[in-house]
Amino acid sequence: MTEVVSISLENEMDLVLAHKRSMKVAEKLGLTVATQTTFATAVSEVARAVIEYTDNGTLAIGIEQNKTRYVLKANVTFNSEIKLTSGDEGFYYAQKLVPEFELTGQNGAYIIDMKLGLPRSLKLDAVKISILKKFFQEEQPLNPYEEIKRRNSHLHKLTAEQEEELRRTKLIDEKKTEFISIASHELKTPLTVLKAFTQMAKTTKEPVSDRLKGILNKIDLQSTKLNSLVQQLLDISRAENGNLQYNLKQVKLNSFIIEQLAVMQSIMPNHTINSTLGDDADVMIDILRMEQVFSNLLGNAAKYSNINTDIEVGSVLDSEGYITISIKDQGIGMSADTMTSIFDKFYRAEDVSKTHAGLGMGLYITSKIVTDHGGKIWVESEEHKGSTFHFNLPSCCIV
Repeated sequence: MTEVVSISLENEMDLVLAHKRSMKVAEKLGLTVATQTTFATAVSEVARAVIEYTDNGTLAIGIEQNKTRYVLKANVTFNSEIKLTSGDEGFYYAQKLVPEFELTGQNGAYIIDMKLGLPRSLKLDAVKISILKKFFQEEQPLNPYEEIKRRNSHLHKLTAEQEEELRRTKLIDEKKTEFISIASHELKTPLTVLKAFTQMAKTTKEPVSDRLKGILNKIDLQSTKLNSLVQQLLDISRAENGNLQYNLKQVKLNSFIIEQLAVMQSIMPNHTINSTLGDDADVMIDILRMEQVFSNLLGNAAKYSNINTDIEVGSVLDSEGYITISIKDQGIGMSADTMTSIFDKFYRAEDVSKTHAGLGMGLYITSKIVTDHGGKIWVESEEHKGSTFHFNLPSCCIV
């Protein structure tokens, strides 16, 4: 059936719409006034009966081709816990008005089809039916009630589309996370083997040329970088699945920070790390995960800054028992738009992605770790003037 008009049957006001729309469709087809009235009355009787039983009915009026002839068809669908038959009032009268009437029902879902043969003299074809359909699509509402129904229907349709889009997005994201997890695990084994053989080759007592030593050092460095990327991919997979595990221990934060800065200074010889730490406090942290936070933030500070520039690290214990750690660089900075997305998964600013390598995973994982420790992370930045990343942690005195 080529649907021309559709009306939800929810209350008595819909009876007026059902009757008028049925009359209008029959009129536009060129049927006689008597035939228009007969068809519209049959539709109204069925609609009235359906509304008595339920508020979930739907009326669709359209044209159906039956072999060489066309028929005007009204289709009504609804659900009802009451067992209904074609002998029920409303359905019984409608049967007397149209040549073809059929009611079918199964498990409380009912379908009513009413058909009226159209004269061949109307010379209907696909083009005329398309014009008829377009007419009703563009026709103005009959009354304010129908206008409200149309708007609500449009809103429901948009909501349904958005929900479907969200469902598909979630499914794609789940599949992507699953792929990342599988791929990361598969890469982990050969990387470990590669790393082990490289270390063995570097420590061999057999004579090795300086050129070969240089090659082995490069292999070792690049395998370390690749291993770090794989670990980040695994962390993202675990974070998405809620499986990012923590082994919390109580530590003195200032001592922990000083230790991390010493480690990072040794692997960042082209930058000077200065620290100004405030009052000390005990914190409950996963040491390995918090090392990851400092490594990511200090590594980024060096990565996006010129060599021989300073990185300032500070901490402040506030009156509410939270310690805020700040890491300030003298780097390229970032725009306001970038700051709003910098902690999103796989996000990379367009200008930065052209000049600096990376997958946009580090800050996402960092923010997840900080949040899971009961803190929050944020950034202040200005283009060409550097950035300051802040994150806070609750001290053990907070209950």
